[in-house]
Amino acid sequence: MKYKKIVLAGGNGYLGTVLAAYYKDLADEVIILSRKANPATANVKTVVWDGQTEGEWISALNGADMLINLCGKNVNCRYTPENRQQIISSRVVPTALLGDAINKISDPPELWINVTSATIYRHAEDHAQDEATGETGNGFSIEVCKKWEQAFFDVDTPATRQVALRMGIVLGRNDGVFPRLLNLVKLGMGGMQGDGEQYVAWIHELDAAQITEYIYRHRELNGVINCTSPNAVKNKELMGIIRKAYGVPFGLPAPQWLLEIGARLIVTETELILKSRWVAPKRLLEAGYQFRFPLTQHAIHDILSTRV
Repeated sequence: MKYKKIVLAGGNGYLGTVLAAYYKDLADEVIILSRKANPATANVKTVVWDGQTEGEWISALNGADMLINLCGKNVNCRYTPENRQQIISSRVVPTALLGDAINKISDPPELWINVTSATIYRHAEDHAQDEATGETGNGFSIEVCKKWEQAFFDVDTPATRQVALRMGIVLGRNDGVFPRLLNLVKLGMGGMQGDGEQYVAWIHELDAAQITEYIYRHRELNGVINCTSPNAVKNKELMGIIRKAYGVPFGLPAPQWLLEIGARLIVTETELILKSRWVAPKRLLEAGYQFRFPLTQHAIHDILSTRV
């Protein structure tokens, strides 16, 4: 299928790069809305916006097959009052702005995907959380997700289908979480973090990209959709799989007290490591999506083989 135009709002980050690479051969045009101008490459170009105010960028949405919103300050930081405010506003404000823009143009996108987060669900070690029965919990990161999705669904776009895509941790070749975990393994520190019992809701970068296309083609899909592998993995098992795949027999574990110290030194929060995210993609499975990488072992081997 050939697309006319794919628009990636806030698409200069890791996942935006993955999606731009995926769609550049499938679409006549891929447009990235970004705060910084970048030189165009082939059919991928950048349109400057500030994510806060209307401007000429709105015309980029006209005639788009799909708009994917990826805006949001990186949560890999300390939750200071200033950072908390920026984390929320960097998600809520662009989302509301895009909704207003969609309703002002003559030929709005067919589909608007807001990439939110699977961390909206509670800490779960007892059973998987799906779209129908999953429970939200308490804490700052969960409140961020709630406000984010509320801003999204508060916008009524009659001509544009809306999907809140609750994304797990994206595992891929060049950026994101995996290269950092691999570095720990290389340094002999690739053991479990905390007690290692916390689940990791993950997704291979290729599946993350293909799922957006699958949602576009399956017009019955709307609302909330979990974007994770059907097989979440415990932290201790994930680290063991990476060590085995890379050929490192042992990795020093990092107990919680050490993580607390390390988090302060590298200016982050231990919640990002210790929260158990056990999430199931029930709606995708029911819709018939076939995961390219349903198992962690296969995903890790693929990523390492292409890195080498």
